[in-house]
Amino acid sequence: MGKELLPVGFVTSINEILGDASCDFWDSYDSPRTHGLRLNRLKAVHAADSVKKLIRNFRLTPVPWCETGYYYDESVRPGKHPYHAAGLYYIQEPSAMSAVELLNPQPGETILDLAAAPGGKTSHIASNMMGRGLLVSNEIHPERARILAENVERMGITNTVVTSAAPDQLSRRFVACFDRIMLDAPCSGEGMFRKDAAAIAEWSPEHVDLCVARQWDIVQEAYRMLKPGGTLAYSTCTFNTAENEEMIERILSQYPDLELQQMKRLWPHLERGEGHFVAILVKTPAAEAYSDDQETFTNSGKAQAKSNRGGKQAPALSALADFQDWAKQDLPGFELGGGTPILFGEELYWLPVSESVPWHDKQLKGLKMPRAGLHLAHLKKNRIEPTHALAMSLIPDQAARSWDLPSDSAETAAYLRGEVLSIPSEYRGWTLVTTDGLPLGWGKASGGQLKNHLPKGLRNPK
Repeated sequence: MGKELLPVGFVTSINEILGDASCDFWDSYDSPRTHGLRLNRLKAVHAADSVKKLIRNFRLTPVPWCETGYYYDESVRPGKHPYHAAGLYYIQEPSAMSAVELLNPQPGETILDLAAAPGGKTSHIASNMMGRGLLVSNEIHPERARILAENVERMGITNTVVTSAAPDQLSRRFVACFDRIMLDAPCSGEGMFRKDAAAIAEWSPEHVDLCVARQWDIVQEAYRMLKPGGTLAYSTCTFNTAENEEMIERILSQYPDLELQQMKRLWPHLERGEGHFVAILVKTPAAEAYSDDQETFTNSGKAQAKSNRGGKQAPALSALADFQDWAKQDLPGFELGGGTPILFGEELYWLPVSESVPWHDKQLKGLKMPRAGLHLAHLKKNRIEPTHALAMSLIPDQAARSWDLPSDSAETAAYLRGEVLSIPSEYRGWTLVTTDGLPLGWGKASGGQLKNHLPKGLRNPK
């Protein structure tokens, strides 16, 4: 792609930023774009042989700024492999992996991904948290939030609540609650020009200005939700300074209790990636929690999870007891982490909690949650039907019955098409179907057949 096909204003901006080095930048547009995937530690830790097989068969090479990131050749189609369906990896542009690496999330923390769809950074954060702590993953647009929730499910993430709310809706509920916040700000997408013609068509100086205004609005809400001592990662996939360095200068000017810890750019002519900007900001421990228009609680730690008490919680507790009775027989190795049960109609969820986010009725009221933590079960006429999300969070040893299929077998392909499989007659009841030890979903065994319970929307075409 020659620069003559790009917006004049964009070309001028790059020439001003890079000067003599801009020639190398424009030359990079004649090179193929990069392709990457990132391993999911939640799965990889239990599947060392599968990881080795993946690296060997896909001829993966490491991404230098991400420990679990790899480049793959464009001739490889990792999205079609059973390991992708099993959540062993997330396909992600290599430069984008830098943001969470610099944020450095830790197990046990309370973290917010404020503009999270489709789920690349959420899955990266959750992978580092290893199922401990609480991750609130937000996407304001409902359809994108649905895709985000599907990716959270596929990756087997248990400690994440997916919300669909405007940033100010969240900031009124979660004042000074989060140890770390990932703000992958909506931007003009200049770093995506090499792979996305729509981003080129949408670009204009006015669009950049609109993005800057939107980013500033979101930043202010993010600041309110960050704990004293907490870390904010601000990132974009664009090159202009208005959305990057100038935004950071504005943030530091407005909030003197924020300190710039690190600022990094990845350029496509210098690294194997499409381009990314990340700044890491830390709120000083002496900062006061913002309290105006606060709906629920401050960071005092005194709030109680009221939904755990009283009559409103009784149906959820009853459903949880039924689930636990079922699990004693069918999932003897399964244990729930810290949380509270919650019912949406006939759907039972396990809502993860943290010290700084102890959910209660007022806090949940009016908050759209496409995924309220781990979806445990469908309640079907006084019987328990385990969910696909539950299956994807398991390892074979946790299930009373599991049926492993080689990833390159005809049976694995048949299962992913939704077909009934043959199985030894001694198998009866809910059975976890796996491929090379990685979960694919449920089947229900009876009379030498395994009825396929892979959700229809996830099945491959026949």
